[in-house]
Amino acid sequence: MFPTPPSNLPPDPITPVPLPQKPRIAMLGMAAIASLLAALSMLGPFSIDAYLPAFPNIQASLHATPIEVQQTLTAFMLAFAVMVLWHGALADTFGRRNVILVSLVVFAVGTVGCAASSSVHYLWIFRILQGVSAGAGVVVGRAIVRDLYSGAPAARLLSLVTMIFSIAPAIAPVLGGWIVKLFDWRAIFLALLAYTVVLWWYCYKKLPETLPLEKRQPFNPDYVARNYRDIFSSPLFHMKAGIVSANFAGMFMYIAAAPVLLPVHLGLGPDQYGWLFFPTVAGLFLGALTANRMAGRSTVRRQVGLGFVFLLAAAGANVAYHAFLPPALPWSVAPMFFYTFGSSLMAPTITLLALDLFPHIRGTVASCQSFAVTLLGALVAGVIAPFLSHSVLWLASGQLAFSLISLALWAGSRRYRNTRPA
Repeated sequence: MFPTPPSNLPPDPITPVPLPQKPRIAMLGMAAIASLLAALSMLGPFSIDAYLPAFPNIQASLHATPIEVQQTLTAFMLAFAVMVLWHGALADTFGRRNVILVSLVVFAVGTVGCAASSSVHYLWIFRILQGVSAGAGVVVGRAIVRDLYSGAPAARLLSLVTMIFSIAPAIAPVLGGWIVKLFDWRAIFLALLAYTVVLWWYCYKKLPETLPLEKRQPFNPDYVARNYRDIFSSPLFHMKAGIVSANFAGMFMYIAAAPVLLPVHLGLGPDQYGWLFFPTVAGLFLGALTANRMAGRSTVRRQVGLGFVFLLAAAGANVAYHAFLPPALPWSVAPMFFYTFGSSLMAPTITLLALDLFPHIRGTVASCQSFAVTLLGALVAGVIAPFLSHSVLWLASGQLAFSLISLALWAGSRRYRNTRPA
């Protein structure tokens, strides 16, 4: 019924896109927009990292097995992965602001249910409700960035969002550890509820609508299906989305394995999770800062290549250390700084390259990107991390394997682009 616009449209100009709401956006400023989008993106890390130190308490309180508690994370990730396919399409139809406001309400309801759960099975259900709504901030936030800017300004804004967002994985497990030590695991979800309510109020007051009515796409099943078919049939999309997904998997594997890695292999308590998360987040932050400085001043090939140097060196050194020496602080966690630095350095550029493959449906492309990342994350959390967490050497080897997969996808995308007919 509705024709699919061609995917080979010319790139957008470097200058910001003029919108009717532009005066309000300019009044907020790039830093304010970045802070708001980062705060929305933090819902995912807060939902994952904050309750990891509480796993033993949840297990004892709900009379659950360790694997049942672990599956609360898998349930969240799977729901997150499935729903992010729709956040972008809904945002392309109903507007960015409306999707975010509704998703925050749904997330708040799920968070209340988690805090009130009387069994691990109820916790699964409400974690799924959290998962279907937590991804809206990440997906729609990327589309908002691309609505406002293109080229180097878009890369700077996206890296600025990443810099602010990277605070969440550092503070979430630390705060969660202190909360569960001073109060109870349910207080973690109550604190998350308070954060969500404040965020909804601020979005209601300040978040602008960046997609005008004339640019919205029809929410027609056939049209939406054709868009998804176009995206998922693109080899370049799979390669570029796979690069970010593999890099994330190499980092997330350690996060998902933290309940075993830190207390069992390194002998740390629930309030000492910062040993893993601080170097991880410091690498994310500094990598995003470097990407922000390099935007517009360096070629894509050079920036991504530098990222892979750090990524592969960190993963290789991690394997070499644990092949000959037992796990110990700080050596078992130090490589995470260099790994996440390299990953964060290349992430904004790769993300924008994927979004620009289909400039007329960027929200849907952002959904597909997030789907790929989260689906692999769910596989890591539910299968790979539990299998490899029995040995730190196995974890390090898994991280190196993901790094090599990422490098192969980047090389493949370069070769495919150079050999594809004009």
